[in-house]
Amino acid sequence: MTRPVSSHAQPCALLAGVFACAVAASTGAAASVDVGRFDTAAPLPPAPWQEIRFDTAVPPTRYRIRAWDGVMAIEAESEASMSLLARPVRIDLQATPVLCWRWRIENRLDKADLRRREGDDYAARVYLGFRLPPSSLGLATRAGLALARARHGEHVPDAALNYVWDNRHPVGTEAPNAYTERTRMIVLRSDEAATGRWQDERRDIAADAATAFGGEGVELTLLAVATDTDNTGERAQAGFADLHFVARGAQCRFTPDTH
Repeated sequence: MTRPVSSHAQPCALLAGVFACAVAASTGAAASVDVGRFDTAAPLPPAPWQEIRFDTAVPPTRYRIRAWDGVMAIEAESEASMSLLARPVRIDLQATPVLCWRWRIENRLDKADLRRREGDDYAARVYLGFRLPPSSLGLATRAGLALARARHGEHVPDAALNYVWDNRHPVGTEAPNAYTERTRMIVLRSDEAATGRWQDERRDIAADAATAFGGEGVELTLLAVATDTDNTGERAQAGFADLHFVARGAQCRFTPDTH
């Protein structure tokens, strides 16, 4: 499995994907597009997943595939570490705009706070990187992106959405990332009572991207999962499974939980 990356400068806030290979989603009336289902036979990392690290001085999050309460999943363990487990995607967001996934955490973070750089850590996050139309990027933005890519690599996206499992802000909180306004943080879980159990999610990515960046010409290029604690120095364990895209009227297809 891959290990993604983090850095105290948090370029991962903008992590994106210009990978050589991409997942081609069906067009038209596609019912479902799998982007993250796993089995024990998969190598580590399972292609086309890759670990992304931006700062080799920061220890990477540890990732592996395991059967977890009856669900085949990515397990992420972080201890004062950060990296992303990421894959390129090419999804027709008109046909299949809704991302479904299951995730869980074993503990919430104590010191994290998404509004502060020193608190920019998450027990679990699902990260989506986008390419925006060049006409929507001003000169200053393009210069800033060019500088970021020169420093941290071509993985830096034009913009990104992060769906996070937070520790202090209520569900529904939306805020710019503490390091860059080109990344939006969206709190989907915050209740401590939900820890230790698989939770099912469904999110309209096309609608969220349209709200955050304007919908015309926005292209999804990267999907990543992460658990990171490099800023707070804490420990966290999380799981991710059954990542797939469906049409707005279609149901998510989750692995039955045997527990």
